Amino acid sequence: MTGKQSNYIVKKADNDGIIHYSEEEHDRWRRLMPRQKKLFSSYAASAYLDAFDKIAMPEDHIPQCHEISKVLLETTGWRMVPVPALIDFSTFFTMLSNKQFPAASFIRSEEELDYLKEPDIFHEILGHAPLLVDPRYAAFVQAYGKAGCRANKKEQVWLARLFWFTVEFGLLRENGEVKAFGAGIVSSHKELPYSVTADDVERRTFDEIDILRTPYRIDILQPTYFILDNLDQMTLLSKKNLLQLVSTASSMGLKPKFF
Repeated sequence: MTGKQSNYIVKKADNDGIIHYSEEEHDRWRRLMPRQKKLFSSYAASAYLDAFDKIAMPEDHIPQCHEISKVLLETTGWRMVPVPALIDFSTFFTMLSNKQFPAASFIRSEEELDYLKEPDIFHEILGHAPLLVDPRYAAFVQAYGKAGCRANKKEQVWLARLFWFTVEFGLLRENGEVKAFGAGIVSSHKELPYSVTADDVERRTFDEIDILRTPYRIDILQPTYFILDNLDQMTLLSKKNLLQLVSTASSMGLKPKFF
């Protein structure tokens, strides 16, 4: 999402807006896709699976953002837009407010095939793009972007936790079971089963103030997750004054770190 420095080189589009990937990079996509899909039926939420089917994502090559955007534009009006690996908060929030989801253009290296500390094209397309066809999810992401555009730098840091524990690492309760829908989970070979089955993690009931007060790290499997009852909660959240929630949470202070 955002940060100061990436370990990867930006892949730039040509004059026609096409990013050219090597055969080795396409091969990585071809290996990543089927092994991740094998985990979906056991660990991914049905809301994500339904959305994934609508995208009809290719398995034999890295798709271009405009290919994926065609489906998004027809459903919720969103687009995937290639960007450098890491962008600043201001750019990030502005893009979301305009229904543009920033997509890092590079694909992970062989050394980081199983776990990546920053978003790549596999994470962006497999993780984020599908649920952007769901109006509930899409409405929240845009509302979040608009709130971020109104926020000062300190408030933006607080807001980041709301995105992290829902859009990136959110869980859903389905028929008495816990399933994953967050992009950071469904695109991770390690974290998808871990988030749902691990005994040494804390899974809390969704509460926006609790979320805003909970610290996180980007470089480890998450020790804490929040469980939504359904994606309708994201619609409700999109209608709330997110900056007022930040004000309430910040007055209470961050919870102690336990990692």
